[in-house]
Amino acid sequence: MTEPINPTTKTTLKSMLNYQWIVMNISFFLFLAFIAILYIANGHLTDKTIRKINTTQKELKELEFEFKTLKSDLMRRSRAVEIQDKVAPYGLMVAKEMPIRLVKENKIQNQTPNK
Repeated sequence: MTEPINPTTKTTLKSMLNYQWIVMNISFFLFLAFIAILYIANGHLTDKTIRKINTTQKELKELEFEFKTLKSDLMRRSRAVEIQDKVAPYGLMVAKEMPIRLVKENKIQNQTPNK
């Protein structure tokens, strides 16, 4: 026994996909195509942005390592012992006695302007 196929299903589907229905809904199909293009373009733009962020993060890490290296090198070179060793060939030495302080006297004369 075979079951009869419902003829209304075929005719309903066939009537929906006729030329006139497609022409009436062409604006909707164009809208869907436009949305699909925007969706694809957004995906490509997102991928490009993520790649750019990753390269920037790598550059930032390299610059951080370089900064830390230079900072530690500067800290090492600015120690008192290192500075003494560097200036010793020029005849400069650390003073053994306290420096003398010179005092400048300020003599301000109070003059009132005549009116």
